[in-house]
Amino acid sequence: MTQQLSIDFARRPLLSYAHDYPHGATEPWHHHDCAQLIHTLSGVVKVETPHGSWVVPPSRGVWLPAGTRHALQIVGAVAARTLFVHPLARADLPAACQVVQISPLLRELIVSALALPEQYAPGSRAERIYELILDEIRVMDVLPFGLPLPQSERLLALCQRIQQAPGEAWTLERAADELCVAGRTLARHFSRETGLQFSDWLRRARLSIALTRLAQGDSVLRVALDLGYDSPSAFSAMFRRVLGVTPANYFPAAETRPLR
Repeated sequence: MTQQLSIDFARRPLLSYAHDYPHGATEPWHHHDCAQLIHTLSGVVKVETPHGSWVVPPSRGVWLPAGTRHALQIVGAVAARTLFVHPLARADLPAACQVVQISPLLRELIVSALALPEQYAPGSRAERIYELILDEIRVMDVLPFGLPLPQSERLLALCQRIQQAPGEAWTLERAADELCVAGRTLARHFSRETGLQFSDWLRRARLSIALTRLAQGDSVLRVALDLGYDSPSAFSAMFRRVLGVTPANYFPAAETRPLR
């Protein structure tokens, strides 16, 4: 049974909340009667929903529409800043779960909102900050860190098998052989149920695992080899294409930890 958590907005369109999580912390399945934006300053948050998972790297955020059932897993020491947004605050709030880029402006606005009063006068500084936050939420850039899961039993089992052995030489043809179907048939069904091509889904699955492993302190070399990359440089090139920096720069400690 999923727990519903209600937020008292008083007269505000949103509520800002700061919370730090230790490594290994979890939040069980629950949902809110409002939308939620979780912004991480450090560590990695993995968000599970019935339709997929979203891995949130440091300095990014995850948007959860009102009523979304979800559970959280914390990797590393996570400093989180959360916005709870009234579902009627704006008519065009994002309608789907997504990992998003947090702009420098939005980051500072979230911090400022922590000190805003519950009640405020029309035209006041507090009202302008709240309204600007809502404006920024509407234009957040979506990042490719979501990992949608198929709903059919056979495809879901295949995806779970891949996640358990991400370093194996997975191809569309091999996956099709596992299901005893033609490659074109698998490609069609996979795209229809996940919205992604098989190769794109595989890349996201491996990146999701990599972010979690690196946040735990595993070395770049160990992660690259375990995920099936020929060399750390090949893995780093993929990581840089997606995140804009190498894993050594994104998780500096991962470069100095021993292999494990």
